[in-house]
Amino acid sequence: MKKAIFLDRDGTINSDEGHYYIYKVEDFVFNPGVIDGIRRLNEAGYLIIVVTNQGGVAKGEYTIEDVDNLHAHMCKELEKHGAHVDKIYYCPHHSSIAPCKCRKPSPYMIEQAIREFDIDKSASWLIGDGSRDIEAAEAAGIRGIKIPKNSDLTPVIDSILKQ
Repeated sequence: MKKAIFLDRDGTINSDEGHYYIYKVEDFVFNPGVIDGIRRLNEAGYLIIVVTNQGGVAKGEYTIEDVDNLHAHMCKELEKHGAHVDKIYYCPHHSSIAPCKCRKPSPYMIEQAIREFDIDKSASWLIGDGSRDIEAAEAAGIRGIKIPKNSDLTPVIDSILKQ
């Protein structure tokens, strides 16, 4: 079984300051400690799995192609620094449009990754900036760590790596 770090995207991996939705490459800015932290977690043998709600797709604010382009940009930038994400799961739905099974706080995306990658829940965490992130983690049986929005990930990653 493998150990994993699940990361929320907006507000955790990247800053969402000044934007309701981040879907343009030019608006994407990594939060402090993210690039180095992901690289360090990669080196320590953790899978890095992104789980993100992208409800703006359902609302018609942006497209799945916009999400895919932004994720490709994010991954390319990480790779320039010797870091990588193993998989990105996202929910393009929004509860104001129609119910779905994948939108956090549902544990669906996390559970999908656990099955796909044979992840050891007891050796895995989710880091996110919202209560729905933590609710999803707990419902999936992994530990959740809530951080302040757009904060430096270094202290949290240091803490995980010391365990």
